[in-house]
Amino acid sequence: MKQDKKTTEFYTRLKQQLTDDTTWPAPYLYKFIVPADLEKIAEIEAIFNGTGAVIQTRDSSKGTYTSVSIKVEMHSPEAVIEKYLEVSSVEGVISL
Repeated sequence: MKQDKKTTEFYTRLKQQLTDDTTWPAPYLYKFIVPADLEKIAEIEAIFNGTGAVIQTRDSSKGTYTSVSIKVEMHSPEAVIEKYLEVSSVEGVISL
């Protein structure tokens, strides 16, 4: 996947911060906002399939968006970033 300079710099800083602040493996909490579309939510869930992730969803008050929280044991900062990049391919997703 092609990344722009800002995206590359963001993931470089995130990797450094995760390396400095965390002993790996460690639990990690991902948070995403997606349009309230069951297919998009299923795409995100499929990315974490088989990882033992605990996934919680909550609809917005108007029902137009869904918050997806995923808590999962990750093995390294690189693995955390890899999942962010996989999820970023889902159309309309916002990573928090």
